[in-house]
Amino acid sequence: GFEKIYKLASNENPLGASPRALERIRDVTSGLATYPNAGLTLRKELAKRLHVKLENVVAGSGSESIMLNAMRGYLLPGDEVITAEGTFIGYYVIANAMNLDMKLIPLKNYTFDLDAIADAITPRTKMIYLPNPNNPTGTAFTRDEYLRFLDRLPEGPMVVMDEAYFEFAMGYDEYPDSLKYPHDQVLTLRTFSKAYGLAGARIGYGVGPADIIGTILKVKLPFEPTSMAQAAGLGALEDDEFLQKTVQNNADGMKRITAAMDDLGLEYTNSLANFVLVILDSPERAVWMSDQLLQNGIIARPMTPFLVPHAVRITIGNEEETTELIQTLRKIFG
Repeated sequence: GFEKIYKLASNENPLGASPRALERIRDVTSGLATYPNAGLTLRKELAKRLHVKLENVVAGSGSESIMLNAMRGYLLPGDEVITAEGTFIGYYVIANAMNLDMKLIPLKNYTFDLDAIADAITPRTKMIYLPNPNNPTGTAFTRDEYLRFLDRLPEGPMVVMDEAYFEFAMGYDEYPDSLKYPHDQVLTLRTFSKAYGLAGARIGYGVGPADIIGTILKVKLPFEPTSMAQAAGLGALEDDEFLQKTVQNNADGMKRITAAMDDLGLEYTNSLANFVLVILDSPERAVWMSDQLLQNGIIARPMTPFLVPHAVRITIGNEEETTELIQTLRKIFG
């Protein structure tokens, strides 16, 4: 019965897609009868922009696809992997599907505890998954914490640095852009789904040592990503204006929403991403909040599958969506 539904559940870009990306997609539609070149054009452009070699870059159907292929290329059933209790559900799903021995380290103040993760590494550890900022909390560990972790990292385990939301965090002085600290055991993942509004195109990339990238290239689908997805990624890289608008909209919306939650006495995380995690006093209360939002036409995401059952994640929307959310929160909690 609603005239309008506000979907604030999937961290999508409320401004839509990069216009330059859409132009690039239209340019390649006449060539859809031929197979893609497996992301080679995008890899070359990324290598030039990031000042790395071609063999250090891989493109795929979203950063999650590259993460999957890294796990397929390096892990066998029973291998030990480490991540946090309270992070991206996609990693949990793949690890469970592969029957991995997944060691979950509790978050510390809703942030990855890198010291505790370093303490948990054993000779059996094959991979460590570190999203920064973390989904669903939006929190990020600092540059000093990351460099201290790398100093403690023993030879052997691969570290997957998932930086899907890094564009939103770059204004934070202490944020560690992992590409500035190259390491022969670190694979960095990034995506065009969030800041560039290309979630439907499924395009992302990975940057790392040539041996890791080479292994991923051996196990990935031969024609991934699609021609249109690659074109979208190339256009997005050119669209600095759209990126700036997205980041500014996110900052403005975050400021308004957190101010409203302060007025209502709601607890939330210090998020550096394009969403905020609302902390409730019980899982039942989180389900109640999600249902109340839904009854008012707003879709948010309860976090039980992410192992934070007492929380609800809300994407930062555009100006209209933010206004509607704040009015609804006041209606529910005020």
